[in-house]
Amino acid sequence: MLDDAFDFETFFRMHYERVARAVVRVVRDPARAEEITVEAFWKFWRNSKSFAGAFEGGGAVGWLYRTAVRMALDDLRRESRRIRHESQVGGGQAAPTPEEAHQATEERDRIRLVLASLDARQAELLLLRSNELSYAEVAAALELNPSSVGTLISRAQQAFRKEYVGRYGEPNYER
Repeated sequence: MLDDAFDFETFFRMHYERVARAVVRVVRDPARAEEITVEAFWKFWRNSKSFAGAFEGGGAVGWLYRTAVRMALDDLRRESRRIRHESQVGGGQAAPTPEEAHQATEERDRIRLVLASLDARQAELLLLRSNELSYAEVAAALELNPSSVGTLISRAQQAFRKEYVGRYGEPNYER
């Protein structure tokens, strides 16, 4: 149950933008990111009874980030399945855009597909860290031992690289 001293509106205002930025980096659609972020806060509000005493040490914030990132990854996976299905049914791709824009879009799509194929915990680690969360914040968000976060992120990066190279070959940064 939410404590009378807990001000949900203040909590929302303090964390909304940062959570939304983390989500938009996953789904790349600001409007959809806002929807997912609001859904995560709504889940937080509905499950507030489970947070009794958990506000110390960032437990509530960690739960919120973890939930929002998982919801974004789920949305990404649904979108990936939809695109894959449509490409099989449709048979072709859209006409190419100018070279640089096309390459940039293609690379972002590749990264999102690789993230969607990783173990959920690894994808969460990479996404949270890419949003400039400290190791302590990542540990709180994913309920990990802070001393193991660096190792887990390193392993997630290795898994990402292995999957990326396996699917697309070595990245070409000389574009």
